[in-house]
Amino acid sequence: MVANAPHIAAALACAVVAGTDAFAPSLTGRSAAANPLHGRGRGGAAAGPLFADGDGPKDGTTVTSARKEIGYDSSSGRFFETNIDPEDCIPDDEYCVVDKESGDLVRLTLEEKERIFLDALQSYYVSGRQLLGDTEFDTLKEDLAWNGSTMVNMNRQETKYLAAMQAYLKGEPILSDAEFDKLKAELKEEGSPFASSKEPKCYIDTGICTVTYEPDNFRNNLLYLPVGAILSIFWLGFGFEVIEPIIRLNPLILAALGAPLIYNGSITITDQFIFPNNKIVYGPCPACGANVRVYFGDILGVEGFGDVAGVKCTSCKAQINVQKQTLRASTLPKDE
Repeated sequence: MVANAPHIAAALACAVVAGTDAFAPSLTGRSAAANPLHGRGRGGAAAGPLFADGDGPKDGTTVTSARKEIGYDSSSGRFFETNIDPEDCIPDDEYCVVDKESGDLVRLTLEEKERIFLDALQSYYVSGRQLLGDTEFDTLKEDLAWNGSTMVNMNRQETKYLAAMQAYLKGEPILSDAEFDKLKAELKEEGSPFASSKEPKCYIDTGICTVTYEPDNFRNNLLYLPVGAILSIFWLGFGFEVIEPIIRLNPLILAALGAPLIYNGSITITDQFIFPNNKIVYGPCPACGANVRVYFGDILGVEGFGDVAGVKCTSCKAQINVQKQTLRASTLPKDE
């Protein structure tokens, strides 16, 4: 029994050595030379194609697991995920938020990302409260920049406006009230999102909801159409009856000659007699978001809204006050 011990030990050693490669795929001389991982440890050179030409799976071969599916690309010799949903958010490439109920990453639209960016800036400069961490804010800002959003590029006036608000809340104002109002009015005329809000905001302590309306230039210009049409017909009739017997003119030339008179006459008659101090604005209801349109000014001597318009939303019946100069719309407090 003792004499056979060396033979038994040798047999066991051969079995262990053979067992280490028992389940390893066999490599031919060509594939072993082509495989960059063959004969190297973790510190080897950068990995190339996993399989040499003709040795790997066919192009387009897929492997499906419980949640993911991967496919093989023979041109690059690499595997890739094939079942990525277009709606899935990739945190390495864009800013994502986490759904509180499911825990999944949610992809946001460009408008939603801009809204979060604006809220984060205003919250930091106005109240000093940081809504996003530095890393999250940088990721969001970079995502907006890659998507071509102009909101990440603040001009000098917008930076001055935010700095003025922050200094005022600290008790160290850098602008007077007149200068601040003038700066805010200029930013509103430029359509800056920092000085105006197109989406309603509600304050929990007072229950007041506010939003900034926009001028309805299309409908405002339609107010001059009736007078313009009447003056155009009158001018053409005058031209054919009075000017035509004296000198023959092309109707287009006749209309072009009367265009300045028709234009100025339409504005003068409409603004002074028919719709004095007219201005049409529109925007969402601060309470429910329904579309609301308000007309400022008089109609044929009948007095209308002046500096402040009080209207009622046709959807939620909330009372809304709209200021003509700033276009700020707000609901009434809870106790009113």
